[in-house]
Amino acid sequence: MNPRPTFGDFFDAAELQLLHPSIPFLTTLSIQKDGIFGLIKSKYRGRRIMIIRKKENWFRMLFIWEGSVLPRVLPRLILLFLLSVAVVYFHGTLLSYKVPLDATPFTLFGFVLALFLGFRNNASYERFWEGRKLWGSLLNVSRSLTRQVATLTNGRIDQNELLVFVRINSAFNYALKHQLRGTDASSDLKSRLSPELFAIAKASKYKPAVIMRFMGEWIQDLKQRNIIDSIQQARIDQNIDKLSDILGGCERIASTPIPFSYSVLLHRTVYIYCFLLPFGLVDSLSWFTPFIVSFIAYTFVAFEAIADEIEEPFGNEANDLALSTMSKMIEETCLEMSGKPVDSNESIDAHMNVIH
Repeated sequence: MNPRPTFGDFFDAAELQLLHPSIPFLTTLSIQKDGIFGLIKSKYRGRRIMIIRKKENWFRMLFIWEGSVLPRVLPRLILLFLLSVAVVYFHGTLLSYKVPLDATPFTLFGFVLALFLGFRNNASYERFWEGRKLWGSLLNVSRSLTRQVATLTNGRIDQNELLVFVRINSAFNYALKHQLRGTDASSDLKSRLSPELFAIAKASKYKPAVIMRFMGEWIQDLKQRNIIDSIQQARIDQNIDKLSDILGGCERIASTPIPFSYSVLLHRTVYIYCFLLPFGLVDSLSWFTPFIVSFIAYTFVAFEAIADEIEEPFGNEANDLALSTMSKMIEETCLEMSGKPVDSNESIDAHMNVIH
């Protein structure tokens, strides 16, 4: 089965990531020949390329490396394995003192720890999924705004004027992406805003909110020129209000992390449990102890690593939302709705299909 690569927005590494195709709102491109893959690697050199495969069968899934958290947690597992070997070698003694532990307390406590890890992962994934739904809503609202401006004006504005509004809307999307990631939005905004608007946006701290004001002023100008009436202006303004809701929702996720004390407590508990586990299993499992401890530790440590990774859905980790790709796709679909065809030779991304 040929892999299906997806071009996310990850700039800090070059390794390939293998992800499950059900991850929402990523773009995919079927690769048929090595030549196309070489072209893609050349264009996206220096950026992390996310590769999405169709789900493998149960046996091959056991050996998949890229895209899993195993590379991240492997050094910790090796440390636990070596500790377990030392515990078995010294027969569970620590400084000539035999540690009086057996498997019973670990069985009971492991069940409770698994429940807490499940809650932690559910909380992290809820934040991830909420972020994805907000950006899905951003696509819908952007399309609605473009459609309203294109149709409610009854042809009384030309395509160039309509494109001005579409570019302001696109600037909002890119400004939101950069605000959520704490990166510089100047290059993306400069190519989409007029020099006057760009100067105002660049000097602003909360650029998406300022760009929303630009959109409202542009609609107000249509009303003053009698191109739209008050009812049509109110209908369009309702969708601008929805952009404000999306902006506030994204800011809420970005500025309200999972309580740090809870994360620290769970982190300490997981590692104390894993480091004490060899002393509880050595008498019953002997030299099997390092292997069983490593397997149990992999489950607990990997769950915690996954929760840490998706807790901040707007970041640059491999499993975070592909905000650059989403911003690009929203811009392209709005440009097409305004009557401007997307040049397929400009961007490989234009050939991609969105997975909802």
